[in-house]
Amino acid sequence: MAVHEHPNRSSGFRLPSFRRPRTASESAVSALSGTHTTQAYVLASLRLLTGFVFLWAFLDKTFGLGYATQSGKGWIDGGSPTKGFLSGVAAGPMESTFHSWAGDAWADWLFMLGLLGIGVALLAGVALRFAAVAGTLMMALMWVAEWPPAKHLSDGSPSMSTNPFAEYHLIYAVVLIALAVASAGNTLGLGQSWAKLPLVRRSRWLR
Repeated sequence: MAVHEHPNRSSGFRLPSFRRPRTASESAVSALSGTHTTQAYVLASLRLLTGFVFLWAFLDKTFGLGYATQSGKGWIDGGSPTKGFLSGVAAGPMESTFHSWAGDAWADWLFMLGLLGIGVALLAGVALRFAAVAGTLMMALMWVAEWPPAKHLSDGSPSMSTNPFAEYHLIYAVVLIALAVASAGNTLGLGQSWAKLPLVRRSRWLR
């Protein structure tokens, strides 16, 4: 046998490979990691869909795309994004207040900037805490405008309210808060890069 030859190095022979079996804790960690990844993508999907809801509302009301806002009646055409909704409030403790706000320039600008800001923040995955605060305030006002607890409108007709409390504006508010708490912008978004900015590091409420 030559000096450089070794019986275990022939082409037809391989040493068996032994892997240490996973412990119960390692298996649990691996499963938990996969669960976390799934949750992150589910929350990211929810964030993107919710962001599109807000951004689409802004675009439709601005340009009159023919869905909720008829063509030619958009904001750029001189229409008011708030007049129709606020002047139609027919129940609740702020009915007269909303009527007085309907069509005011300041109300239009705040409402539209809110829709745009919240929509862009959610789609980009940045400033989710700020978006949650602004969005919750907006949804709270719209909840009061709808006033689900009322069984009858101010003219006595049935309100047709489907639930005295859990109306869809409330659901949107809870979704916004949940997305901010879960840092849902870190997946499929710019959340991590945003959090590293010096200004955001100094002011954590901007995250």
